[in-house]
Amino acid sequence: MEMQLKIHTVTIEDLVPGDHFLRKLEKALDLSFVYEETRKLYSHRCGRPPIDPVVLVKYLLVGYLYGIPSERQIEQRIQTDVALRWYLGLDLFERVPDHSTISQLRRRKPSFRKVFRRLFETVVEQCVQAGLVSGRLVVTDSTHVKANASRASAHMIEAAGKPGAYWERLDAYEEEGLEELERRIPERKTGKKRRQKKRTKPVKGDSRYTRKWVSRTDPEAGHLNRPGNPQEPHYLSHETVDCEHGVILETTVTSGEVHDAVPYLRQLEHIHHHVIPIQPAAADAAYDLPLFHRVLREHNIRFYVRPMPRSAAVCGTRPNESFSYDPEKDSYTCPNGKELRLRNLTRSAGGLHWTGPISQTRTIVKLAPAKRNVSGAEGQK
Repeated sequence: MEMQLKIHTVTIEDLVPGDHFLRKLEKALDLSFVYEETRKLYSHRCGRPPIDPVVLVKYLLVGYLYGIPSERQIEQRIQTDVALRWYLGLDLFERVPDHSTISQLRRRKPSFRKVFRRLFETVVEQCVQAGLVSGRLVVTDSTHVKANASRASAHMIEAAGKPGAYWERLDAYEEEGLEELERRIPERKTGKKRRQKKRTKPVKGDSRYTRKWVSRTDPEAGHLNRPGNPQEPHYLSHETVDCEHGVILETTVTSGEVHDAVPYLRQLEHIHHHVIPIQPAAADAAYDLPLFHRVLREHNIRFYVRPMPRSAAVCGTRPNESFSYDPEKDSYTCPNGKELRLRNLTRSAGGLHWTGPISQTRTIVKLAPAKRNVSGAEGQK
């Protein structure tokens, strides 16, 4: 039996088709900024030669693009896929970086996360320059991502509550509202002796957690507790998308117990000032908070949101049309002819609300916006 052998002289460049997706990606996405971003993370005088940081970024990028769920599987896929080797700059017989390298990168260099944040911003910038982003309509929502941890591994801890952008803005508007009350109702002694300049502890209903469930396996995850969803350790991915071509403009990852409202203002203001001006914004009922209406109105952003259901005990039973508004006096007149002037500023987790005399509070309903809305409460009186 005669055996014939053939010798082929080829390069990895010859084995990747010219119209392959990764060739288009390599041409469109310039990752040279990674070297500057990671310059301070590497020692140039001692230690073994490091793996090229661009290779590490591409290593995880192809895992995301091809839906490969684990780093071990990414390593195996690169080992056998010529196109992936070409994209990472590895020759046919060159060793693929070990999957444990990525794990150690996360453990030893958490600041490397900034590189992926910069990568995201770079892609968004290129989409804006290519005309794929218009700002004519952006929508925001969150989706839960199950953490790789069991519910049995969770335990209760004491955690210091962080104010966040939402609560900081609400604190500022509360101070502004109390100062407005002093000017408009001088006989009401709301001066410094009766109130503090800053709130030192949360009001009832504020989502500033002091006790929360944390997984021993994955302490950064949070206990998701939402109707219709599994009550297990999760993450939340908060994303704002431009509807022109479905480009994600901003994303924030939080633990599962964080309310959707917490990162919302920071996301929209970052897009509006640093990415592209927003014209209208849309969201579901979870974002229907008075503070958001006020802040977006200040930025000249129209806000389309599904109304959050209010209980009859809060909103009352009378329709808005039964109250008449006098813009000169900035007061309402109830159906019984009684003039209702603002007397108090109350606060809840949903925002600030102007209220009348305590004896009339039960008869007051949510009305049309008043002439001056210091609290951002859209004229709730």
